[in-house]
Amino acid sequence: QVQLVESGGGLVQAGGSLRLSCLASGRTFGTLTMGWFRQAPGKEREFVAAINRSGSSTRYADSVKGRFTISRDNAKNTDYLQMNSLKPEDTAVYYCAAVSLILSTTSYGDKSKYDYWGQGTQVTVSS
Repeated sequence: QVQLVESGGGLVQAGGSLRLSCLASGRTFGTLTMGWFRQAPGKEREFVAAINRSGSSTRYADSVKGRFTISRDNAKNTDYLQMNSLKPEDTAVYYCAAVSLILSTTSYGDKSKYDYWGQGTQVTVSS
């Protein structure tokens, strides 16, 4: 079993930055593909970014490409989502997700592929 704990959410003005962290335990972190998803009120949970086991491959939703960066530190059992140039439409609960499988890049955005989820962290961007 894998436990995921997100941190780093908060309130920020439009144009600002936040860095989310996801600390994993219960399994060797380097065997996990990691993803970030978000869910705004009244909307479906949507893909944000994902990274493979070694950190050599990433994928982003079009809406965050060029503004968000996903990374990981396998020695610290943690992955990160650096969010820059934040917009009010980025407001959502952000969830960390993990799966012990090697996913194809085309599957990174499929939330049904992920077995483990964190409790979520709120990000609010004011205009």
